[in-house]
Formats: sequence, C-alpha cells, structure tokens
Amino acid sequence: MLSASRSLALATALASAALLAGCGGSDDSAGNGRSAVAAFYPLAWVTDRVAGDGWEVTNLTGPGTEPHDLSLDIKQTATLAEADLIVLQHDFQPAVDETVETNAAEAEVVDAADAVELMPASEHEHEHDEAGHDHGDLDPHFWQDPLLMADLGDAVADRLVELDPDGAAAYDDNAAQLREELEALDQEYVDGLARCERTTTVVSHEAFSYLARYGLQFEAIAGLSPDAEPTPADLARLQRLITEDGITTVFSERLASSKMADSLAGDLDLETAVLDPVEGLSDETSDDDYLSLMGQNLDALRKANGCQ
Repeated sequence: MLSASRSLALATALASAALLAGCGGSDDSAGNGRSAVAAFYPLAWVTDRVAGDGWEVTNLTGPGTEPHDLSLDIKQTATLAEADLIVLQHDFQPAVDETVETNAAEAEVVDAADAVELMPASEHEHEHDEAGHDHGDLDPHFWQDPLLMADLGDAVADRLVELDPDGAAAYDDNAAQLREELEALDQEYVDGLARCERTTTVVSHEAFSYLARYGLQFEAIAGLSPDAEPTPADLARLQRLITEDGITTVFSERLASSKMADSLAGDLDLETAVLDPVEGLSDETSDDDYLSLMGQNLDALRKANGCQ
C-alpha cells in the first residue's frame, strides 16, 4: 500500500513539475540570470526549486563532502561575495558564517535557523557533542521534517520577491507547489510509521530527532556531529537497550564512516543498513534528490522497525 501511495505521490509531483515547466516554474523573466548560493544540499534543493530556471543556484558543499567539514577556497569565497542571495544556516558551518560576515556582509541572506523553528538539542546530544562540533542549544537537522522544509521554501520565496518583484507570481507558485509535494511526503511518513513493532532506532549520529514526531525514538552512537566519539558507558547503554527492545538493525550513513555502526552491530550479531541524513549527495546518490532519499529512508525505517 505504501509503495502504491508513493508512486501516486511521485506521479503527481512529476505531472505538476511538467506543468510548471510550461508556466511559472521555469519563467525566464523570474531572476533573469541572477545568482544564489546555498551552503549545503537541503538548502540548495529548496532554493533551486523555488527560484526556478531564471536563477543560477550554487551549492557550496560539493558531492561527497560532509557539510560539517566544509572549508572554503578562494573561488567559493568569491562566489559568495558576488551572489544576489545567500541561503545558509548559522552555527552549522562555521566556515560559511565567517566568510559571509567578512566578505558578503551586505548580501541578501536567508538564514534557515531563523526561517524555521529548530528543536532543542537533548541533554544526551550535548554530552556527545562536546567532542565534536558545537551547534549550541538547538538541533540543526530540521530538513528531516518535510513541513519545515516547506517553511524554508516560503522564506526563500519571500526574499526572492523582495529582490525581484517582477517574478513574484513564479516564486509564490513554485513555493506552493513545493509545499504540496512536501506535505504529501509528510503524509507518507505518518501513514508508513503508524503501526510498527518497534519504535526505537539506533543510528550513527544524532541527525534524525525531527522524525520523532512520527512516533520513533532515535538513539545515536555519536552526538550531533558524525565525528563525535561515544564513551564506553554510551556503548554499554546502547547494547542493553538493543537487547531489551529486540532491535534488529543498526543504521550507518553516507558521507561518514560506518566504523562505529559496524562495530556495534557486529558485537551483537545485528543487521546494518543505511539511513541517509540527506545532508548532501554522493557518487552513489547522484541521481537522487531530497524526495527520493527521504522515500528510501522511510522504506529502511519501516523494514527495521517491523512496520505494517
């Protein structure tokens, strides 16, 4: 049933995209060759969808690069300095924050951390994250929630309208179409995770807490950053939890080492699978996009948790 609903949703999205190709979504009068720079993949995907064909959208974080680890070269710095619009998320990529403040202080900026309502980072996440990147008191991984991605789309549209009032109808239409597709994805998660044998899910790092509103509980080996190291006490607690809850799968992720997940799964003779944080694309996912990756994650979660 889920596969059929996803097929219907994707068919609807493709049909709508084709319709937009002949109207506002690809209206060359919107943008007229202006440039936007987005800090990493989810922000770039939303910006590209809302801006349409009249804008050139550059993703600062290239394929295969973990966005936390991004450092900017001279060319990227120049691209930021020359952009008409910058879409970033402060406190997630310090190199981007510093470069924008130094070299693009007068640029028009959409800050995702202001555009959407970020959830607090848990106390457990903070304990993990002391050894990794400091993201402050908030969990930055909002793009795991499709409805928050739709909110970002609306914020991008509002700023594009300010920059290019002549393209207002196109930007508003694009944002509305994007929201419709993201609301359909949200409903797939609601339906697909409504009846599961287990709700506790063990993942590599704390990148999936926004999915908790679908009834899941995520336990991370590392903290908010994929390079944070778990303590022996953390691993012992996870081993007890896995045994008590009958967990069958430990999730690793793309763009980061699977060593910790493989080790934990091997110790307990569990399966491993991939749950993509959707922070960026890789060679393996170069033909995918946000919607397809989120669909794959849903399938993986349903299998691991025995969902009907």
